[in-house]
Amino acid sequence: MGRIYTREELAVARENWRREGKTVVFTNGCYDILHPGHIRLLERARSMGDVLILALNTDASVARLKGPTRPHIPEAERAELAAALEAVDAVTFFDEDTPRELIAAILPDILVKGADWAHWIAGREEVEAAGGKVFALPLEPGYSTTDIVEKILSRQP
Repeated sequence: MGRIYTREELAVARENWRREGKTVVFTNGCYDILHPGHIRLLERARSMGDVLILALNTDASVARLKGPTRPHIPEAERAELAAALEAVDAVTFFDEDTPRELIAAILPDILVKGADWAHWIAGREEVEAAGGKVFALPLEPGYSTTDIVEKILSRQP
């Protein structure tokens, strides 16, 4: 089970993992309504290293990105759910529109995003300049938070 870190705590933990020679993998997203597509992406990301950091958009960041009706699940609850996943070692938040600043501060060995972001992965330049690798992993077909919400709403009388 993972732990929820402040940005400062995560920076200290990252240095410890570096000294221990652990490969740190980083990914990020809203992870609003957790679904099997999220779980499978996180499991694939975790298999690429020793430690998986999941950075979650804050509620304000999600609302700017997805609109005023999002997120459906508040950030504290999203973090609690994510930290309970076996694949996730560390959870943190970012309030900016992208996690670029956080990634630059942490400098993971591997940066992972879903293939829907393959055209532009925030933090790519920083990670590659530090000798790290960046991967866009294929998404699990048939899963999306938006589709889940639309399906639920279509069932309303």
